[in-house]
Amino acid sequence: MFAPEGPTVRELAVQALSSVEHGYDLLAPKFDRTPFRTPRSVLAPVTRALRRMGPFERGLDLCCGTGAGFGVLRQVCRERPVGVDISAGMLTAGRAAHTSGADLVRADALALPFGPAFDLVVCFGAFGHFLARQRPALFAQVHSVLRPGGRFAFPVPAPARPGSRGYWSMLAFDGAMRVRNALWRPPFVMYYRGFRLGDVRSELVAAGFDVELQALPELGERSDGSPRCRLLVATKTGAPR
Repeated sequence: MFAPEGPTVRELAVQALSSVEHGYDLLAPKFDRTPFRTPRSVLAPVTRALRRMGPFERGLDLCCGTGAGFGVLRQVCRERPVGVDISAGMLTAGRAAHTSGADLVRADALALPFGPAFDLVVCFGAFGHFLARQRPALFAQVHSVLRPGGRFAFPVPAPARPGSRGYWSMLAFDGAMRVRNALWRPPFVMYYRGFRLGDVRSELVAAGFDVELQALPELGERSDGSPRCRLLVATKTGAPR
């Protein structure tokens, strides 16, 4: 739900008719008062899972936005967190919110300005902004900034069951976005249904990662006993294939 001090319907409409970068520049001052910010109910289980693997030295929050993931990195990494995002407005809001220390860099995730400097890369809620054909390049970039044995970790919710309310909501949203992008320029890429776990695992393996999934039991189970959300952990093991 949107907080009363969050964006108005008009502001959301203007954002939706902008590019991804400019849209988030517009939304940035009120972003943390929207349901788009990754909630603590997700961040806390991810932190606990990563703490069992760490500690890590240096961590990067990919597509960091206003910095929701910095709290995770501060708890599992020894060095101050680094965040990268394409939106200058989101980074400005992040700097204001994280005065205790974080290094924020404006850059395209498909052209990261780092060498192999990180032991951990996390990403929260950003994959919908990349088309399926862009993911191999994205994963190659993550691979390039990780040190040998470094890990790339992100939560993966279970897909909505066909016929459920969530399934139809995502289908309708993606359909509306495709119509919008067919009729309006610049495009605003945000699709929920294209991030399929089987495809993502294959792409990560091809990029030079070993992939494992860990249940996040704090986020509950579905009726068949399967987890509602899992943490995907991709470990850099070699050169891309």
